[in-house]
Amino acid sequence: MMRTPRFIIALIGIAELLFASPGATASATIAGKRITIKYGSPSVRGRQIFGNEGLLSKDWNYPVWRAGANAATTFVTGSDLAIGDLYVPAGSYSLYVLVEDPDNWKLIVNRQTGQGGHIYSAHMDLGRVDMKMDRPKALVEKLRYTITASGNTGTIQIEWENHTASVPIRAT
Repeated sequence: MMRTPRFIIALIGIAELLFASPGATASATIAGKRITIKYGSPSVRGRQIFGNEGLLSKDWNYPVWRAGANAATTFVTGSDLAIGDLYVPAGSYSLYVLVEDPDNWKLIVNRQTGQGGHIYSAHMDLGRVDMKMDRPKALVEKLRYTITASGNTGTIQIEWENHTASVPIRAT
């Protein structure tokens, strides 16, 4: 009988974790400049995600959520922006969301980039912005970001489970 080496079993387990929440990208052009969000897109898979007993309440940084899965969500803007009332210079950032109150989220723009999803340093926050909350018509199985833009204005929207949150953006 042939035995499977332990390191192969470990590699298979790591691969399953990596592909359980595949990478995704949302992008748009605002004022002639590209803006892009790169994130891991987890699935609900029958689990409660938000609230006191939800999956995110067990995360290391709760009530701050990495706004995706795997590594921290990356936001790159080629243009200076106003996200809500927060001025964001052109550059690279990480996005987090304060989800302590599942019906009142705050988008967090953080200056630290390239970190794993369980690393969050509040002292690196550029700022926090209230998000407009809504409910999707049906359960959103996979986390989805959408960036809509027209001319110098647009919207960043996050949808997952039974939540939709959005914030206006404007080139400055």
